[in-house]
Amino acid sequence: MAWRGSVIKWTNTGYIRSFKVTTRSSRLSYYKQQRCGFRREAKRPDTKKGNVLEEANQSPSETGKPGPTPFPKAPRPTLLKPLMFTVGFTGCSFGAAAILQYENLKLRVQAARDEEEAEKLLQGSQDMAHWHDWWNKLSGFQRQLILLMSTVDDFWSSLTEGQRTVTGIIAVNAVVLCCWRIPIMQRSMIKYFTSNPASKTKCLPMILSSFSHYSIIHMMANMYVLWTFSSGIVSLLGKEQFLAVYLSAGVISTMVSYICKTTTGRLYPSLGASGAVMAVLAAVCTKVPEAKLGIIFLPMLTFSAGSALKALIAIDTAGLILGWRLLDHAAHLGGALFGIWYIAYGHKLIWRRREPLVKMWHNIRAGESRPKGGPGSSGA
Repeated sequence: MAWRGSVIKWTNTGYIRSFKVTTRSSRLSYYKQQRCGFRREAKRPDTKKGNVLEEANQSPSETGKPGPTPFPKAPRPTLLKPLMFTVGFTGCSFGAAAILQYENLKLRVQAARDEEEAEKLLQGSQDMAHWHDWWNKLSGFQRQLILLMSTVDDFWSSLTEGQRTVTGIIAVNAVVLCCWRIPIMQRSMIKYFTSNPASKTKCLPMILSSFSHYSIIHMMANMYVLWTFSSGIVSLLGKEQFLAVYLSAGVISTMVSYICKTTTGRLYPSLGASGAVMAVLAAVCTKVPEAKLGIIFLPMLTFSAGSALKALIAIDTAGLILGWRLLDHAAHLGGALFGIWYIAYGHKLIWRRREPLVKMWHNIRAGESRPKGGPGSSGA
């Protein structure tokens, strides 16, 4: 009757193996526990029929052997704190941009006045012999350095305001890319420069991951698109408002990615400036939909900006529905929708209502610049 004992033993083994079927997230989180908790039972000598039936009827607690325990379910991440951070960061970005614009206007006015005064002082006092002697007294290295600085200044002056603005963004992305190549910084880079709703640190990576690229090709593609559309977006919004839109789009697109990942249960990290870049591209294409665009490798193929935006949104929507994992399609859609919304409604709702904040800042600055013994101050 040994075959009956073998059948009962086979059914018990199948029952234990049925607990190994878990969801995808459980496989990732508890893979080691599965391998260590369920080992194949060692072969035992055949026993009599009565003993086999008696052992089969006994519970795991009666036999003294631990039975299969169900795997704990991973708690769903809470997104209240990232949502509050998104709202607060967006408001602070536009508030800081309004104050920065006010300060830049004051600096431009002061610089124009100083330039006029300098021109008046230099009129009639230009002595070419003096500058000739000064140049001859310089060493060869000093002359080369001055020529190099003049060349760099000419190149910088030839750039548009938008290109000069995004140069700093490109430099920050390049520095972060180099940091990814330093082995000692890998742990910190994963913690702060990748966005993942399952991570303990959720808020700060929403900003830093927008400047983080691990692949050189990924960074070059994003920065090329940003460089191409920088002149158009800065001419439409101004550099201060553009910076507020860019930073806010990076955080908002990450928030949309958090929501989609938590809803679908696909909790994986992502990084890159694609969400913010998509907001810039969508804003320009929404404002100027009839503009002609092309592909750098296919110059003979041209299409309108409106058609390009619709195609990109359709591709990202299909990728989100079908669960493509190559790109973070939720972040792309979040950035594109924010760019469209801001050009259609956000500019009127946010930027055009900055006047009370600017007046308050002006009063604060006027109070700081007023002398203590001047008019309006109370004496002892």
